[in-house]
Amino acid sequence: MGLKVKEFRAFFGLLWFGLLIFQPVAGLRPLRESARSWGDEWLVGRKDENEVGPFTAWNITGTYRGAWRFMQSSNTSSRFPDFKKSSGNSVLELMTRPTKINGVHYVQGVMIFHDVFDNEPEVGRVQIRVEGVYIWPFRQLRMVANSGRDGEFGQEEDYILSNPYHLLGVFSSQVFQESPRDKIWKSKQSPITDMDKHCNIEISAQISRVSSTQSDGEHDRYYLQGLMESPSADDDGDCFSPMIMNATSVNIEVYYNKAVNYTLMVTFISFLQVLLLIRQMEHSNTQSGAAKVSILMIGQQAIMDAYLCLLHLTAGILVESLFNAFATAAFFKFVVFSIFEMRYLLAIWKAGRSTNNGEGWEAMRRELSVLYSRFYGILLGGILIMYEFHRYLRPILLLLHSFWIPQIITNVLSDSRKPLHPHYIIGMSLTRLAIPLYVFGCPHNFMRIEPDKNWCIFLGALVGFQAAILILQHYLGSRCFIPRQILPEKYCYFRKVDQDSNHATDCVICMTAIDLTQHSNDCMVTPCDHFFHSGCLQRWMDIKMECPTCRRSLPPA
Repeated sequence: MGLKVKEFRAFFGLLWFGLLIFQPVAGLRPLRESARSWGDEWLVGRKDENEVGPFTAWNITGTYRGAWRFMQSSNTSSRFPDFKKSSGNSVLELMTRPTKINGVHYVQGVMIFHDVFDNEPEVGRVQIRVEGVYIWPFRQLRMVANSGRDGEFGQEEDYILSNPYHLLGVFSSQVFQESPRDKIWKSKQSPITDMDKHCNIEISAQISRVSSTQSDGEHDRYYLQGLMESPSADDDGDCFSPMIMNATSVNIEVYYNKAVNYTLMVTFISFLQVLLLIRQMEHSNTQSGAAKVSILMIGQQAIMDAYLCLLHLTAGILVESLFNAFATAAFFKFVVFSIFEMRYLLAIWKAGRSTNNGEGWEAMRRELSVLYSRFYGILLGGILIMYEFHRYLRPILLLLHSFWIPQIITNVLSDSRKPLHPHYIIGMSLTRLAIPLYVFGCPHNFMRIEPDKNWCIFLGALVGFQAAILILQHYLGSRCFIPRQILPEKYCYFRKVDQDSNHATDCVICMTAIDLTQHSNDCMVTPCDHFFHSGCLQRWMDIKMECPTCRRSLPPA
């Protein structure tokens, strides 16, 4: 008898619960925003949520990525004529907590709609705070726009703002897409302010579970699909046409793995660049060889690595859970520019000022102070320029990746012979392209930046064209692509010898005889009329551009 009474009470309890929540769900109409917070309205004592039916509660807290589109072909409302886009991408951040009634969770979050306003691409994003309830036995989500003042979110906002997915999105937005000043200007220009005042935004959605893949592991993923409406506050029609929304939860672990894999790629690239720099420094380990290398080319690459070091260190500080990964990448970039590239920069600087090497330590200190002050002055000035002209970041990146141009010009002006090793040219070109092509070309990059295929193609063509010119200069001569008619007159080391000098002489480099009667290419004559074997003098000029006999400076061969 007692068992039947308990079953009878349980039956009527469930019936009462169904009548309480089923009526607003069945109509699939969003709930209206009330004066009080919905989390405080439930007065019924809370029980164990597992007692409500055979369902289990799904924790839908997390980040969702998806798309939005109008039910009709476009926005038919005249309230906001700028709302011309018919579809776009969206990001939804949700935070849920149980309430005092069984089966109902209180929901707060932020919805970000991209590609909204067609006529203002710089103001194309709308961000709306929302709150509502999640009725988990029926998998129903009902939300309205939260019109509360800033600072009323509490711990939910702390969760949203501390989410690594959100933090990395903010970082990429600040660095690669918009500056804080642009963000303030956009917030003033965006029509969302009028929407908050004159529109009651209501959302009704259905939650379903997505089958997990092998990469997801044990993490549950959810799919959200619903309707977003905007009845006017003064009952004068809708603010914009009904929108269909869908979004899928983001697996933060997979997102973490993407970021970690990116830092591993940067670390590996930095290691390759160190090897390439060592190879190049061995190739030009003499004073003459270092003087052929453009100091602007090495300095520009060092500045690029310094910027990358600062960016990765900033990302690691911002996203605390990924600090070790980003700090490792920043450390390797620091090693590349502060140890190897700065050391090479100093060697080139000393080779170009060989006459001052004997002036003592004071002169050397002055040279070092000038070198470092110029480098870090340009580094700081570049940061200020990029902040001021943040909207033109991609053209600035193209300018930074024109780092081979100073070497090409130096080769032409000085007619240098093989200043760079071919492996260094090809390897540096490829490794410098890896990071920008990932950020702006990978469709699933962790920074959530939309790919720009045309810009990536142009960047690859620009760097490839510069590298191709350097390779041609290496094998065909530094002035191979310039018409001979406009070239300055060049000294010929294989000029004819006067008849009066037809006698045997010795090469002071190898101390063997030179037969001048043959008039072959085995003999080279300097402007100061000293004779040497061709191979001997060419090897000598790779070390010093001075005559071995009288120490006069020699023109390029």
